[in-house]
Amino acid sequence: MSAYVGKYADELITNAAYIGTPGKGILAADESTGTIGKRLSSINVENIESNRQALRELLFCTPGALKNHISGVILFEETLYQSTVSGKPFVDVLKEAGALPGIKVDKGVVELAGTCGETTTQGLDDLGKRCKKYYEAGARFAKWRSVLKITANEPSQLSINENANGLARYAIICQENGLVPIVEPEILVDGPHDIDRCADVTERVLAACYKALNDHHVLLEGSLLKPNMVTPGSDAAKVAPKVVAEYTVRTLQRTVPPAVPAVVFLSGGQSEEEATLNLNAMNQLKGKKPWSLSFSFGRALQASTLKTWGGKVENKEKAQTAFYARCKANSEATLGTYKGDAIKGAGVDESLHVKDYKY
Repeated sequence: MSAYVGKYADELITNAAYIGTPGKGILAADESTGTIGKRLSSINVENIESNRQALRELLFCTPGALKNHISGVILFEETLYQSTVSGKPFVDVLKEAGALPGIKVDKGVVELAGTCGETTTQGLDDLGKRCKKYYEAGARFAKWRSVLKITANEPSQLSINENANGLARYAIICQENGLVPIVEPEILVDGPHDIDRCADVTERVLAACYKALNDHHVLLEGSLLKPNMVTPGSDAAKVAPKVVAEYTVRTLQRTVPPAVPAVVFLSGGQSEEEATLNLNAMNQLKGKKPWSLSFSFGRALQASTLKTWGGKVENKEKAQTAFYARCKANSEATLGTYKGDAIKGAGVDESLHVKDYKY
């Protein structure tokens, strides 16, 4: 068997292609209870379920945002089973807006034995049972994040191989249970390295991932890739969006098979505007791009919205306006037509970098 050919194969291919529809992208709203608590505390809002629900409802029910610009929404397990204040399940809200519900299925990172603090991702043991349950609840795709870092001697080959194999095992388990797997080998931006070093590491990591995905018979047409953009480290001088685009697309050309329908980038702590401009530059770049280049942003879609909302009911409409503006801007960036004219709300140009980011 060269690739998965089970009962979900056609559905996986259809859903992966749908998520990668040009002009649309993914809202990552899968923050764990602890992580969303940090976001809420930044605006002096208590981390209780009703407030987490209120924030998600504000996002999901922004008029026109999902319908026009979002093809999928990644949820945390709690959110998958939540409803609006009026009692409508969030899954139904998303489906009616034309956005496929997704689910975060990894259980976080743990230290990889035999290394100097490198990590691997846990959650494989009961993954099949959980995927079956999530599919029955309405989820149609999943996400699993592996984390690698760049230092003088890292990532080690052990770390690269272990994380690639973990992602591949996760991916085939998802496909056997009807969920399109998003493969996310995030290389953290932390450090003083230049863009050439990031490109070299990203190429090695992605090459290992696709070797492992093929070894595990993953149906590439029914999967998505969520990588970091190729940028200098957080402590190095920035480069222009055109340079990020050239390095990132070249890296993908060298490593990602054309069978993959879409590459949905993580923002990696870039500011909202920076992430949009870099994505836009990639889609303006001439050359071979057999995959849709889109987004799977969390902080880069929500940061200014959160600040505008501030947990206050009277700010809801303004916050939704801010959220719509970022969705529209990134939608345009997937087509290479963004003009830099999105609403300049609070925090749009602020760096969202968090060292050694966990969620």
